[in-house]
Amino acid sequence: MNIPITDVSHATPDAVRHETATPPPAEIACSNCQACCCRLEVILLTDTGVPDYLIDEDEWGGEVMRRLDDGWCAAVDRETLMCTIYDRRPMLCREYEMGSPECEDERLENGLDQ
Repeated sequence: MNIPITDVSHATPDAVRHETATPPPAEIACSNCQACCCRLEVILLTDTGVPDYLIDEDEWGGEVMRRLDDGWCAAVDRETLMCTIYDRRPMLCREYEMGSPECEDERLENGLDQ
């Protein structure tokens, strides 16, 4: 096996770091995240007009978004990975920010940014 060796004896420290650095993670965007946040439990805190057929009751009697057997939110179109009730989505979904620490954590847990 031949392993290429790069002579860095005359290189600046910045150049060495650049050659050995891992590539930055892909840009965080809803279009490339595979809707991983749509697999989280969503508690309904306010009335935003979520249709009744998409609401379940949790074990403590609170209202939550209905999830399918595989854990996905029932409001997500599985072909487009887009919310079918976007204008009436729950407050938690509205406040969940793309690129936030919570978003980055979910992406890592789902193997998107490694």
